[in-house]
Amino acid sequence: MSWKASARHGVREAPGGFALVQELLNTRAAMSYGPDLLGTAEDAQWWVTESLGTWSRVSGLPAPTLLLSAADLRSLRRLRTAFENVVLAGAHPEPDGALPPADVQVSLVPDADGWVRVVPTGRGTRWLASALWAEAHLAQQAGLWPRLKLCNNAACRAAFFDTSRNNSGVWHDVSTCGNTANLRAFRERRRLLGHTGDQSGIVRAPEPR
Repeated sequence: MSWKASARHGVREAPGGFALVQELLNTRAAMSYGPDLLGTAEDAQWWVTESLGTWSRVSGLPAPTLLLSAADLRSLRRLRTAFENVVLAGAHPEPDGALPPADVQVSLVPDADGWVRVVPTGRGTRWLASALWAEAHLAQQAGLWPRLKLCNNAACRAAFFDTSRNNSGVWHDVSTCGNTANLRAFRERRRLLGHTGDQSGIVRAPEPR
């Protein structure tokens, strides 16, 4: 089993530390890609250890060693749902659809070159939540956030980084989820046409009486 959640879906990863947010989203079980990586303490421990090691290398910041408990798994699953809601809200904004606050803290630390860095703070999963929200904020500031999407296939919902020129991608993989959706729509059209008895491919209006 791959403990890199996004690798299971074969998707392009978000750049830099932003990939940590995508990793969390892709821990959810989907179709045939594998189980929920936050379903058991063993799976979650492998995932968080590998993911934070990668994040530390690409961000240049230290990451703590997190030892997860059953309560931590529940916290991580709630955090994953919160990020799913934020991604979906960005794709389909609703009036007065305010989301609950993240309720995390970060530190602002100037580096040797005088740049102020956003550094996660806290202990345990609170630190991880701080790192994830910090990366989301940085991605929004850099204009990258709108390119992180959830696959339009409700049975999949893989998180992918859209690299299309006009940011128009809706499927994590056109050859699987895209074709499946197109085939479903085609069969539904056939069913409706068959129901009306019209095989011409044109839905006709009823004759006036």
